[in-house]
Amino acid sequence: MTGAGQTPPPGWYADPSGAPGMVRWWDGSAWSDVMMPSGPGVAVRSTPADAAPRPADPEPVPAKEPDRPSGPSRAWTVAVAIVVVVAAVIGTLLAIRSGEDADRTASPPSSGADPAPPSAAGPTFPPGTVRIIDRAAGISYPYLGEGWSEFDLGMQLETTETTGQYFTTQDDTPDGGLFISQCTSGPVDPRYGGAADLQNTVTRLGTSVRGNYYPGPNELEVLRDEPRTVDGRPAHLYEFELSWDVPGYDATGERAALLLIDVGRPEPALLYVSIPNTHAELYGVINRVIDAVEVL
Repeated sequence: MTGAGQTPPPGWYADPSGAPGMVRWWDGSAWSDVMMPSGPGVAVRSTPADAAPRPADPEPVPAKEPDRPSGPSRAWTVAVAIVVVVAAVIGTLLAIRSGEDADRTASPPSSGADPAPPSAAGPTFPPGTVRIIDRAAGISYPYLGEGWSEFDLGMQLETTETTGQYFTTQDDTPDGGLFISQCTSGPVDPRYGGAADLQNTVTRLGTSVRGNYYPGPNELEVLRDEPRTVDGRPAHLYEFELSWDVPGYDATGERAALLLIDVGRPEPALLYVSIPNTHAELYGVINRVIDAVEVL
């Protein structure tokens, strides 16, 4: 049991900010920066007392008003204050006039560089978004909620178009890029194969993402390689876990799943979900998304 004064154990808790239907991961000492909807496969601690609330801001302590001087002493203080204010006003007027004269005689040197643009986060989804609709691929799947941005990092090599969501897990990797967790989709590039042999096509896609998006050398453990049915359409799931020991990366491994679906079009649809082990508490997202895919 959890005794008084003990830190609540790691787990999913109702979001402390009160977002309806959302849960946030508590790692034992701090809240995760990513939320997800509660639902099947997400074990949420049901006792509100178990969750560690965000600490309330301390009540401000009013400053004690200093004792007011009285009699001749107070009058002398007021006179001194008036003299100081007058001197400050005169000094300010002289400084302004001096600055105006300087502006007439000289211009400051210019570097010729434009000011740095403000930093911007990835685009967010419209309020009320529940599912991501990928019309190019012909599928839809759940939007994972606050903390996941709309995918805007360019097209993936394995698909002819890319749609989906992601969040950054490391800003500056040794190769100068970002390390992300993602849930994306798109029509498969014909170079990798088609719907006639889903298993071989998805295996080739898995080899491609392993070589293109992960540190090397790495080791591969296949977790699932199985045929499935999605909305009555043939599909194949290829899920694996990679591990590596490469300096400069926060993560030392990642779990990824590729679901290839014959949607009745020339190119099958690829759903690609990846979670680095720095956010292993989100591994449940993989099943949650895969089990909720629909064909348009």
